[in-house]
Amino acid sequence: MDDEQLIRRAREGDQDAFRSLYDRHVDRVFRLTHRVTGDEQLARECTQDTFVRAFGRLGEFRGEARFSTWLHSIAVSVSINGARKVKRLHTRQADLDPEVQGRPTRAADPGLRERLAQAIDALPEIYRTVFLMHDLEGYPHNDIAEALGIALGTSKARLSRARAALRGLLGDAVKEYVT
Repeated sequence: MDDEQLIRRAREGDQDAFRSLYDRHVDRVFRLTHRVTGDEQLARECTQDTFVRAFGRLGEFRGEARFSTWLHSIAVSVSINGARKVKRLHTRQADLDPEVQGRPTRAADPGLRERLAQAIDALPEIYRTVFLMHDLEGYPHNDIAEALGIALGTSKARLSRARAALRGLLGDAVKEYVT
């Protein structure tokens, strides 16, 4: 059953449809909230808040974008606001563990992961969010633009600026990893 059918059933009060939508999207929403907040417990709370808000506003979903895009825009908003509330945006330690990313990594000097996390934290929020969504979570620019309410070109420009800033912040430490 696709998202449209599940949404239709959920709007009619079918609890199994709500559960199916949740199960289908929870892992990706959690990874996104974890990337934005940098804190596992806060990410769990933000994931829960995302679904509570989304299901409470399911009647407002117009279907102009994919459900996942709409859901991820809520997740980004909830995560940013949650991180601000607990004042963690500037002090968080991003978990860049390969198991969380789901990709293998090259062997690197032990301090590179920490330096990368600090460099990501140092990015302005508007660049960091696009970088995290695109490069770490694999969202396409169309979805990022819709989720953040920005133009497609703006998403691409912010990613380019984020990458340039990271290259500047990390300097020689990443030259061998940049292709």
